[in-house]
Amino acid sequence: MNPQFPNNTVLVTGASGWLGHALLDALTHGIPEVPRLSEPCPGLSIRALVEPGQDIRQLQALYPKVDFIAGDLRKPEDCARFCEGAKGATIFHLVGLIHPKRIRDLYDINVQCTINLHDAAIQAGAKRVISMSSNSPAGCNPDREHRFDEQSPYNPYMHYGRAKMQMEQAIRAIQSRGQVETVIIRATWFYGPFHPPRQSLFFQMVRDGGAPIIGDGENLRSMSCVDNVAQALILAAITEKANGELYWIADEHPYTMNTIVDTVERLLETEFGQTCKHKRLRLPHLACEVARLVDATLQSVGLYHQKIHVLSEMNKHIACSITKAQHELGYHPVITLEEGARRSLRQMQERGEFDKPIHL
Repeated sequence: MNPQFPNNTVLVTGASGWLGHALLDALTHGIPEVPRLSEPCPGLSIRALVEPGQDIRQLQALYPKVDFIAGDLRKPEDCARFCEGAKGATIFHLVGLIHPKRIRDLYDINVQCTINLHDAAIQAGAKRVISMSSNSPAGCNPDREHRFDEQSPYNPYMHYGRAKMQMEQAIRAIQSRGQVETVIIRATWFYGPFHPPRQSLFFQMVRDGGAPIIGDGENLRSMSCVDNVAQALILAAITEKANGELYWIADEHPYTMNTIVDTVERLLETEFGQTCKHKRLRLPHLACEVARLVDATLQSVGLYHQKIHVLSEMNKHIACSITKAQHELGYHPVITLEEGARRSLRQMQERGEFDKPIHL
């Protein structure tokens, strides 16, 4: 079977990113594990936005039928050019900034770019815009048993969470005007193929005994294989009742940090010929609390340090329920943690990254 898109036209922002790759792959080749999406839509026209000056030769080789356009969503004229002729089209808005150089960039990219794109989509007469949000607007679970759902109140974590919250609020305001259909997807911690250097570094840390485990490592994290997220995005586009809705998207159940690291370590040794040290960088909860204070202090003056920010979250419970997406979209996260990590490690091996220094 194949999905049917209105007007057979799809636009994708953030095409060169981790999730953008996965979505382009799903749109052009289908998702074999999902029967209703196993084949691509015949005759689908795909237009994809990339950053100006970016080397897209690899993307063009992988997806020769995709029309790649360079543009900056901070510029309304670039948004208008990207959306030109997109009457009745479906737009996937995947551009997002997680780890900025300056805090103000979080708001420029995550909020203003989203507004600019929706304005251009309305002017072009697009039918629906599906936008990628995050778990960060909801913050952290108050305890181990709690699960976020679509009724959970905003409690944003740091500036990234506040920027994504403002993005969602802007989309809801646009939705209320009835000029274009909107859907918001809240995905959790990504893993899977097409990963960026920071994920390769994490795998190296697991192998070399430097993966951080805070306390007993039993804190829970919902995770999202990018192949599963691509499924959810397509379902959000073709499901009529998704108009105006928000959906949490993740794997079926959250994982402990111990499970995540143990799974990667086992695959490294048994399937990829890597010798693991079977050690962990064990840190007390105090390390995360100190990192959180330092992170908050830096962000208060407009600065950001990626490793400090990541450490500040490492002992938190961040887990959600995907019941609404399962019931309304028919979402089924068929790719498991083991299979998603395997696909990611396979690409790391193909890139020759197991023994290559990774610089962030």
